[in-house]
Amino acid sequence: MERTDSVAIWKRPIPLSFILLAAVIVHVPLLLSKLPLHSYDATFHIFFASHYLHHWMDPWNAKWYAGFSQTTYPPLPQQWIAVLSHIFGLEMAYMAVQLAAILLLVVGVYRFARLWVNEQAASFAAMASVFLGAESFLVYAAGQLSTTSAAPIYLNALPYLFDWVRHGRWRSFLKALALFMAAAAAHHATLLFGSVFFAVPVLALAFVDRNEGEPMSTPAFVARTVSIGIAVGVAITIVLLPFWIALIQNPVTQVPIPHASRANYLLSPLLGINYFVIPYGAMILVLPFIVLRGSAVVRLRPLLFGFWLAFLIGIGGTTPVGHLVLGRAYEVLTMERFTYWATLLALPFVGLLASELVNRFRMRAVVGLTLAAASTCAMGAAWIIYKPADADQVKVDSVAGWLDRDGHDKYRYFTLGFGSGISQLATYTDADSVDGDWNSGRTLPELTEHGGAALTKSKFFAKPGLDALRAMLSHADHYGLKWVLVKDPYYDPLLSFVGYRRVDTLENGTITIWGKDGVPPAVPLNSSYKPPAWQGLMWGTLPFGSSLLAILVVLIPEKRTPREEQSDTPTPAEELEPGRLAL
Repeated sequence: MERTDSVAIWKRPIPLSFILLAAVIVHVPLLLSKLPLHSYDATFHIFFASHYLHHWMDPWNAKWYAGFSQTTYPPLPQQWIAVLSHIFGLEMAYMAVQLAAILLLVVGVYRFARLWVNEQAASFAAMASVFLGAESFLVYAAGQLSTTSAAPIYLNALPYLFDWVRHGRWRSFLKALALFMAAAAAHHATLLFGSVFFAVPVLALAFVDRNEGEPMSTPAFVARTVSIGIAVGVAITIVLLPFWIALIQNPVTQVPIPHASRANYLLSPLLGINYFVIPYGAMILVLPFIVLRGSAVVRLRPLLFGFWLAFLIGIGGTTPVGHLVLGRAYEVLTMERFTYWATLLALPFVGLLASELVNRFRMRAVVGLTLAAASTCAMGAAWIIYKPADADQVKVDSVAGWLDRDGHDKYRYFTLGFGSGISQLATYTDADSVDGDWNSGRTLPELTEHGGAALTKSKFFAKPGLDALRAMLSHADHYGLKWVLVKDPYYDPLLSFVGYRRVDTLENGTITIWGKDGVPPAVPLNSSYKPPAWQGLMWGTLPFGSSLLAILVVLIPEKRTPREEQSDTPTPAEELEPGRLAL
C-alpha cells in the first residue's frame, strides 16, 4: 500500500495554481526591478503607448520621421499600457502587461500541450514555460512585448480551434474567433506565421483523431476548417483594417536593413550564442528526444513538423531554409521570433520527457530538471547585463529638458550615439525628430533609400548608414532640422563639414548639441500616409475592444470533451522507448 501511494504521488500533475505562483515568484522581482527597460525594444513600446495615452483616437505621431502612422504596428499591448498607466505610470504599466503575458503563457502552454500529451506531461510543459530561455531572452534582452503578448493568446485559442473542428461545438468556435482576433491585434506576424507553425499541426491532429470516440467525417472536417478560416480572416481584416490599408499604401519596399539574427551562426559563434544558445538553453539537450519521439509517434508528427520548420527558419542564415520559405519577408523579419515559436512548440516534448524522467528517477530527476530550468532562465534574463543593448545608457532627462525650453522645440532634431535611448527621449520631449526606431513606419526617402536603420546608429551600418545620414543633413532646411544631439564624437567632423556648430553641452560634456544657422522652423509635412479620422476611430476601438470581447467570451462555460473526462483517470507509466506514449 505504501509503495502504491508513493508511486501515485510521482504520477500526479503539478497544479496549475502552483505553476502560476512559480511564475510570479520568478518574474515579478525582475519586473519590479525594471530589468526589461534595459532591453532593445522596451522603450519603443512605451513610446507608442505614450502616444495612445495622449492621442487615443489619432494614430498619426509627429515625433518620429517628421510624422508617421502608428497603424503600421498592431496596438493592443501598447494600448493596455496606456490604460494601465493611469494607475501605475508608463514604465510600471509596461511591467504589468508583460506579467499578464507571462501568466497567460503558462495557461496557454498547458492547454496547448494537453492536446498532445497527458495531464502530467502538460503540467511539466507549463512549468518549463516559466523558465523558458527564449521567453526570458525576449522579455529581458530583446524587449519584444508584442511577440510575447500575442503568442500566449494564440496558444489559448488553439484548443478551442481543435474542439470546434473535432467536435463542432459553437462555443469553441466563438472563443477561438475572439482569441484569434485579440492575438492579431497584439501582433499580426504571430497570427500569420502561427497559422503554419501552430494551427496546421492542430488541424492535422484533429484529422488524425477523427475516428477516436465520436467519429468525424472528412467533409465535416473540411467544412469546419474552412468556416473558421473564413471567419478569422474576415474578423482580423476588420479589426486591423487601418493596418492593411497602411501596408497597401506603403508596402515594405525600402532597401533591406541587415540584422544579426540572419547571420550564419557557425561562422559567427557569438551571434550563435545570442540567438541560439541563450534562447534554447538546456532545451538543446532535448533536441534528439524531440526528433526521435516526434517521428516515432503518429500523433506527434504534426507537432514535430511545426517545430522543425520554425527551428530551421529561426537559425537564420545558418541554412538556406529561412530565405527559401520566407522569400522577400526574410529581409524584413528578424529570426529570434521564430526561435521563440520553436521553443513553444517543443514544450509538449519537454513536458513528456520530464514526466518520464520523474516517473523513473523521481527526486534525482526533479533536482536535475530544476537546475537545468533555473540555469536556462537565468542565462536568458542575465544576458542583457553581459551583452547590453547600449554599452553606456543615456540619461535623456536633461536632453528632453533642453529641447523643451527656449523655443528649441520649434525645430526638429535627431541624435547620434543614443542607441535605443531615442525612444525614451521621444517619450519625454515635445520636440519632433526626423529619426526613429520603427523601420516599417519610415516614409522619408533619405531613410528608405539606404540600407541603414536609425540615424543614431549610422556608423554601425557602414556606408549605407552614413549615406542616409549625409542625405538627411543635406536636406536639413526642408525638414526644419536645426539640432543634432551627439554622444559619439565619431560624427563631429561630418557635422562640422556640413555647416553645424556646437552650441551647448550636457551631462558634464558627454553630450554635445550641434546647431545650424538659418534653418527655418519646422512645419507639418503634407503626408498622404496620414490616416483619416474614421481610421483613427477604428484603431482606437476595435483592437482594444477585441481583447475585452475575448475576456468576456472565454468566461462562457465550456462542456468538457470525452478526452478531457478520460484525463481524470490515472494513466499508465510512460517509458522512454519510442511509441510508449500514454494519451
